Amino acid sequence: MKKSNQGLSYSLPINIWLTLFFMLPMLIILSYSFLKKGTYGGVIFELSFVTFNIFIDKVFLSILFNTIYISILITIFTVALAIPVAYYIARSKHKQELLFLIIIPFWTNFLVRIYAWIALLGNNGFINHLLMNFKIIDSPIKMLYNVPAVIVISVYTSLPFAILPLYAVVEKFDFALLNAARDLGATNFQAFRKVFLPNIKSGIITATIFTLIPALGSYAVPKLVGGTNSLMLGNVIAQHLTVTRNWPLASTISGALIVITSLVVWAFTKYEEKNIDKVGDVNVQ
Repeated sequence: MKKSNQGLSYSLPINIWLTLFFMLPMLIILSYSFLKKGTYGGVIFELSFVTFNIFIDKVFLSILFNTIYISILITIFTVALAIPVAYYIARSKHKQELLFLIIIPFWTNFLVRIYAWIALLGNNGFINHLLMNFKIIDSPIKMLYNVPAVIVISVYTSLPFAILPLYAVVEKFDFALLNAARDLGATNFQAFRKVFLPNIKSGIITATIFTLIPALGSYAVPKLVGGTNSLMLGNVIAQHLTVTRNWPLASTISGALIVITSLVVWAFTKYEEKNIDKVGDVNVQ
């Protein structure tokens, strides 16, 4: 009994924190979905299900699928770049210096970094000026206000969040296993795919979650560098909060986003639990 009481006392602060700053705000958002829109914003405390009609609206559904599509692409490119970077850092003699370089972007404001990319990729930006000065192109290339721009800049902003958890796992990997696989006849690619990747699966899952969930709720990047084809759910939520001032509708869309992200976390958690159970069964046998 004493141990259980001690466990409760230790977990009490984090439980209070999660309840006040996570559960209650989320419940408020979800409850607003079932209320009527106020005349000048806000809500009227009368039960209503009108906002749920948004889920049969073709425009909304296209934005929803566009959000999922862009977020998946961002995640794939981010994790694909983060794996070799984490591998290189783990094998390098200058781990501390390289990790320091990965962390440096956190010292700069997020919006400043986005505007720096605008200065690089804009029609009058550095890259277009450089290409025109070398006579490679005659007129500026449109590199902003499209889906590729959103993906490139989102990958850049997400990379540190993918590299760090991957590095933590890769550093513990026994690289002698790769040499053993090559000695047994495996090519470098086969050793990488069949030995290295399965052993860092937990880091890949963590990096995927850290990238995919923020991408699903992305607002600033699509707003600043995306075009009409790059509209995402975060932008729609912001529009209904500030322009149309339809708080119940914004809450309904936010609730849908919460459900999607919760399903993503649940799916990865179940997948990881199955892998742990398989490993446990193998060890028992």
